[in-house]
Amino acid sequence: MVGAAPKKNLIEEFACRFRETFFHDDPLYHYKDQPKRKQFWLGLQSLFPILEWGSQYKLKMFKGDLIAGLTIASLCIPQDIGYAKLANVPPNYALYASFVTPLIYATMGSSRDIAIGPVAVVSLLLGELLKNEINPKKYPNEYLQLAFTATFFAGITQAALGFLRLGFLVDFLSHAAVVGFMAGAAITIGLQQLKGLFGISKFTTQTDIVSVMQSVFGNVRHGWNWQTVVIGIIFLAFLLTTKYIGSKKKKLFWIAAIAPLISVVISTFCVYITGVDKHGVKIVGKLDKGVNPSSLNKIYWSGPQLINGAKIGVVAGLVGLSEAIAIGRTFATLKNYQIDGNKEMMALGVANIAGSFTSCIVATGIYQKRSTIYIVMAMVTLLTLLVITPLFKYTPNAVISAIIISAVAGLIDIPAAIRIWKVDKLDFLALMGAFIGVIFKSVEIGLLIAVAISVAKIIFQVMRPRISLLGNLPRTNLYRNIEQYPDAVRVPGVLIVRVDSAIYFSNSNYIKERALRYLRDEEDLNKEHGLPRIEHLIFEMSAVTDIDTTGIHILEELLKVLEKFYIQLELVNPGPTVIDKLLAANYIELIGQEHIFLTVGDAVAYCASKPKDTQNA
Repeated sequence: MVGAAPKKNLIEEFACRFRETFFHDDPLYHYKDQPKRKQFWLGLQSLFPILEWGSQYKLKMFKGDLIAGLTIASLCIPQDIGYAKLANVPPNYALYASFVTPLIYATMGSSRDIAIGPVAVVSLLLGELLKNEINPKKYPNEYLQLAFTATFFAGITQAALGFLRLGFLVDFLSHAAVVGFMAGAAITIGLQQLKGLFGISKFTTQTDIVSVMQSVFGNVRHGWNWQTVVIGIIFLAFLLTTKYIGSKKKKLFWIAAIAPLISVVISTFCVYITGVDKHGVKIVGKLDKGVNPSSLNKIYWSGPQLINGAKIGVVAGLVGLSEAIAIGRTFATLKNYQIDGNKEMMALGVANIAGSFTSCIVATGIYQKRSTIYIVMAMVTLLTLLVITPLFKYTPNAVISAIIISAVAGLIDIPAAIRIWKVDKLDFLALMGAFIGVIFKSVEIGLLIAVAISVAKIIFQVMRPRISLLGNLPRTNLYRNIEQYPDAVRVPGVLIVRVDSAIYFSNSNYIKERALRYLRDEEDLNKEHGLPRIEHLIFEMSAVTDIDTTGIHILEELLKVLEKFYIQLELVNPGPTVIDKLLAANYIELIGQEHIFLTVGDAVAYCASKPKDTQNA
């Protein structure tokens, strides 16, 4: 049929879909200019970046990657055991997450500096939310099923946000709120580790600081085990010392990296030969050897727990995304490259979906140097699961707690908090709200407060936009904020107001009232000093990106109010969207085209040309 669109073959359809999803018609790729097979290959490379960098990988790089992978593994394996305790699951499931999910992310992730695995904040959040639904001690199997269900929905959430390009939702957690949330979570996690550090048997199930401190100091006489305290303090001091050395001397970073494994080896050996586990020192206990990761049949696919798992997964997925994207963006900025947030979300989502099928808890972004390094680390973790896990039986819980405390200490960013206080008090309020909510109530309450304050700040800024008075800089045709530029002088008989926001139903009344208040104040000031009355109100609208019907109605009301006082409204540089809507609403006819100007200087010149006696007619 003449004029009918040709049918797309499968290759073209596949390539078209990936171009739309991942390339966004980026001109750098010249995607449409490529042959169809080339388009197909580019689509695969876009989905699996390993196909791009893998062809450029040199064998000589592997030696360094092997050493780095072994070093990172020595750090992550004991940490994973601790993170499993935070999530209230057996250590194997955190180790699975450090084996399965990194392999998937390594093939799909676009960042050069992050891979994924269990992290402290997400593990604690996951543990708290799951525990609210099912008691992990009474119903361990059901608890694990809910954990896998939550992991599945965390992956679904992340992948969906990436595919639908909805990553902006993560930005509702402001930087200040994240700083406060992370600091509060770090303190909460650290306090939770006091149970293992001091060998306390009866410990509160609550996470707020009041309950934890009551539990700690209420058991000083009979609940603390002095051998455990000695072990915990010694190894915590060792870990913090090596961390300090590594931070001060970058060449010695490997000391801090292998310190956790050294601590585990030495403490495990000492407990084994001394038998102090028989005198009250709590140990990790038996870990299942081998890999039996299938959990597809353990996910809740129906029933009330499906809904609970979905809710928990969405929250954990969003928090995990926030942390991963923040880390990825930070390193991308430092190293002068860009990451694709949508690809990152897709990669994280697919990895967590696969993780939910292979007995993994929720994983998110953590620092690494190159994908091959993390592949090496995953292989070492697999070797640990197959061979070494029985050796962790005599590892004291105090050492695991010390490792977790030293790891989360870096989440408390005091310099950032001080900088936020100096720059923006509202941001600091969001920081403190999230911080206080986490440490005095719970992680989820702190998260809700962080989101609520961040959204409230956005709403407040929309409802109360910045409105400023402009004055003329002497010997120029420039008009600037008189508060920012003290040398700027007011134009006699003219009030110049700039609106730095779109005009919507939520803020239009405020803008009108603010402009009239400026007008009244200016009139009072002119009468006091014997200056000419205001005859023109100039609205500088270059920063007004949009306007709705309520905003136009308010401009009509403002025009009528000003006419009663023989004051003419002038509009300067409304944007294309704004001018189109003003034309559609017949507002231009109402005000008159002669009262629309390109620059403030043009408007002032027009006002100066009008005879004074005609303004009060």
